Amino acid sequence: MNIDQVILRNILVDENYMRKVLPFIKPEYFGSVYSKLFLEVGKFVGKYNRLPTLESFKIELDEASGLSDAVYNEAVQLLPEIFKIEEIDMEWLVDKTEKWCQDRAVHNAIMEGISIIDGKHQSLTKNALPDLLSDALSVSFDANIGHDYIEDFDKRFDFYHADEEKMPFDIEMLNTITKGGIPNKSLNVILAGTGVGKSLAMCHIAGAAMEQGKNVLYITMEMSEERIAERVDANILNVPINELDTLSRDAYSEKIARLRKGNCGKLIVKEYPTGSAHAGHFRALLNELKLKKKFKPDIIFIDYLNICASSRMKAMGGSINSYTYIKAIAEELRGLAVEFDLPLFTATQTTRSGFGNSDVGLEDTSESFGLPATADLMFALIATEELDAVGQVMVKQLKNRYNDVSTNKRFVVGIDRSRMRLMDAEGDPTEGLMKDIPVFDNTTAQEKFNNFKME
Repeated sequence: MNIDQVILRNILVDENYMRKVLPFIKPEYFGSVYSKLFLEVGKFVGKYNRLPTLESFKIELDEASGLSDAVYNEAVQLLPEIFKIEEIDMEWLVDKTEKWCQDRAVHNAIMEGISIIDGKHQSLTKNALPDLLSDALSVSFDANIGHDYIEDFDKRFDFYHADEEKMPFDIEMLNTITKGGIPNKSLNVILAGTGVGKSLAMCHIAGAAMEQGKNVLYITMEMSEERIAERVDANILNVPINELDTLSRDAYSEKIARLRKGNCGKLIVKEYPTGSAHAGHFRALLNELKLKKKFKPDIIFIDYLNICASSRMKAMGGSINSYTYIKAIAEELRGLAVEFDLPLFTATQTTRSGFGNSDVGLEDTSESFGLPATADLMFALIATEELDAVGQVMVKQLKNRYNDVSTNKRFVVGIDRSRMRLMDAEGDPTEGLMKDIPVFDNTTAQEKFNNFKME
């Protein structure tokens, strides 16, 4: 008896096993006859919420449409054997079934991939290849059936008092608003206009994480790998970026040697052409880095979201509006963070109206309002002539799942653009800032004027 028959038999005679494995098995995992039998089982269970008897199943087969005479005759001959009840190690069978599902899923994905490459697939293009294999490799039985509010109160209490693994910042106010840093499985977004400091901020946070001993993957689609590394050099080595080329090789090597001696992690910078790479490419890169360099990042930076591609939208083809496209990219990036159990940082542009705005809001998010809905943390960087004059930039919280967004919703941090660095501001970072304006202010100018009262 082959594994297909063993699995199908136990689906038909053991309800507990059936309910455990049925959601994860696809008809195409079986050969032709077993596939038809499995389909009929699924129809019966879906309609009556119980297993069929041998007699009722025979009748269902008799009435089933789309069965050739050859398939029908073979199925009927198999039924007496399949409906035999025999003792079996259920734990072993569940494990075996999971492995069987995984193997069949990978095999089918490879065969479908060959069809796509040969140009014989009716609907999918080569853009779908990364997701095909990724979906196949992710097949697994989920043993978790949910959180029981009453019964699992102990687990919930322990969760409240557990020290969640977080990636701390080297800036006090960022740690304050996130309660100690950003957790794994999170999407964190910086919103700013062109030239305000999106890449500067991400390079600074990346460099600080590396100095903490964390492994960092920085994906760039706007600047070259060397330019990103140059910014990190200026930050970590504390050398103005326009003076790096004046360092001697010995002086430069000495500074890097000091980093190596300390508790320093690794930083990998990978460049992709603008608009060409999506979560499928990043997933493949992570697997390659693990295989070839034994490198597993603790945090990922993607510079930046708006010039990424979407694997789902490209595979679908056709014209797609920017809202749907950017939201899809954000969802795929957050899915990547969850899959690899790490925090992900990215950035996005402001709209034209938000570019010169001294009080940027969620409405100033370029191209898609769906992005803030997906992000766990989102803050804007705001530059003004007054702030530039004192070497500061304003940070405004727009979305925060880690803390109350209304607390410290605006504050300033120091910025050294020559050294690509952020730092704690001297004195009270919230002093003199507007604290009473809503984060998302829909009030029109006319309404504000009408509500204005002379003191």
